Amino acid sequence: MDAVRFTLRDDIALLTLDDGKANALSPDLLNAIHGALDRAEKEAAAVALVGRPGRFCAGFDLKVMRGGPEAARELVTLGGQTFLRFLEYPLPIVVGCTGHALAAGAIALLVADYRVGARGAFQIGLNETAIGMTLPAYGTEFARERLSKRHFDRAVIQAELYDPDGALDAGYLDRLELPEAVEGVALEEAGRLATLPKASFRNNKRRAHAEVVARVRDGLVEDVRSLLSP
Repeated sequence: MDAVRFTLRDDIALLTLDDGKANALSPDLLNAIHGALDRAEKEAAAVALVGRPGRFCAGFDLKVMRGGPEAARELVTLGGQTFLRFLEYPLPIVVGCTGHALAAGAIALLVADYRVGARGAFQIGLNETAIGMTLPAYGTEFARERLSKRHFDRAVIQAELYDPDGALDAGYLDRLELPEAVEGVALEEAGRLATLPKASFRNNKRRAHAEVVARVRDGLVEDVRSLLSP
């Protein structure tokens, strides 16, 4: 089974993350996402990115993160580059959060244009503090841009995990649906956004995110170096 399945439906690219487990972000999975976005962009397609039932993404692969500073540094850097790619993708990216979304999985929600979440007993949030890790600066930057100010400290510093209703209020999600409807609604929302004039969507998205993109890109190497220094 491909961990990232690509299905083109008219002008919408459906990307399905499914590694058969928790969809942890390994270098292979992140590179596969980049490849799928390359293909979607060549097709001039908006993107609907969904997970497997009950699991959207468990964050960075902890086996890699605990495999030594060099491996961890490369993974966190590649993750940052991937999230920047979401913000710079010229067409809409809609995420269908099909279940749990933790750590880097929650960051993916913060950089999508629109987020549809599944109702249910799922947890969403930045749990780095709780597991003894420091959030990369880009995670803090994206959270500051997207989360409600009422929830920022609770989410970023206190590692609060939210159920879907709480995640909607905090700013991780824009809409909730029954689990079986999430993929279809994500496709519908991607299609709705794709009807907007492409040049103005691209230009306004670029301008809206220009400052945070520049800050993250300029500081990425040093942040990851200091974050993961032995």
